[in-house]
Amino acid sequence: MTEIVFTKAYFTKSAPSIRECPPETGHEVAFAGRSNAGKSSAINALTNQKLARTSKTPGRTQLINFFNVGDDQRLVDLPGYGYAKVSRDQKEKWQRDLSEYLQKRQCLKGLILLMDIRHPLQEFDTTMLDWAIRGNMPVHILLTKADKLSRMQANNALFAVQKQLKQAKLDQLVSIQCFSALKYAGLDQLKAKLQSWLAPPQEQPLAEQTPQ
Repeated sequence: MTEIVFTKAYFTKSAPSIRECPPETGHEVAFAGRSNAGKSSAINALTNQKLARTSKTPGRTQLINFFNVGDDQRLVDLPGYGYAKVSRDQKEKWQRDLSEYLQKRQCLKGLILLMDIRHPLQEFDTTMLDWAIRGNMPVHILLTKADKLSRMQANNALFAVQKQLKQAKLDQLVSIQCFSALKYAGLDQLKAKLQSWLAPPQEQPLAEQTPQ
């Protein structure tokens, strides 16, 4: 298994819709979340560079942005949703694009869904979960801005979301962790999840297996 070096990530393309996305080859993992959930900050912390554009004005990401992290392996920054001060038509277009991308993109191997730990599982978060599950897409939730809470408060928030996922019978399909881009907390756990999706270990060929 080849270890992915996320600090070597680089921008490759912006696409206004799924029809302009790169060819269906290799593996990719998408990052999605409300416009104030810290999505760009998480990508920048992961890659240790200012790859994704951050702004004090939520909703600046209006395209599907692709970043290469290896041989035919990509991170995808999806348009933020929910909070951005844009027109209703623009929001509806984003929703159509997101739904189509999550359900039809064959090389998509997983979704990182970011939520502010203080305001998890908002309406559109649950919609994203529904789209992903309908497409049989594994989801890993990042409860971001964990540094805003004490350790006990953060753990309580984590347990509360885990309980809701279990009640919805999604706990076997969705994993979850606390995360802070500011403190780089939870970064190793995120990297391990991305590694498992982007470069899954391959079965050892029979000819190379060690005899019993």
